[in-house]
Amino acid sequence: EAHLVESGGGLVQAGGSLRLSCAASGFAFDDYFIGWFRQVPGKEREGVSYISISDGARYYADSVKGRFTISRDNANTVYLQMNNLKPEDTASYRCVADRYGGSWHGNFHGVEYWGKGTLVTVSS
Repeated sequence: EAHLVESGGGLVQAGGSLRLSCAASGFAFDDYFIGWFRQVPGKEREGVSYISISDGARYYADSVKGRFTISRDNANTVYLQMNNLKPEDTASYRCVADRYGGSWHGNFHGVEYWGKGTLVTVSS
């Protein structure tokens, strides 16, 4: 059975840092784009970042460029290092496995797995 399990969320002051982890299991990790979406109740879901496991290509939303860095290790875990956090980064962050990478550009037909999410709260 496939799983994506997020961890690393929490409460941090503006300007601080957090590192989110997404541990994947039960599917062919190397065949996917793995990354993060975030959502605040009442607002549209935002695609934050992804990494292509096969070739390492990365994507960042404009709202996080220069502050967030996505990476992976050799144990099927993807990380999102979040620096210089702002109150507007407050959201539930969910990990996603997308076979084609289209979801960060509005096409969700390749999405196969979602994590349950981890909450990030940035205080001003």
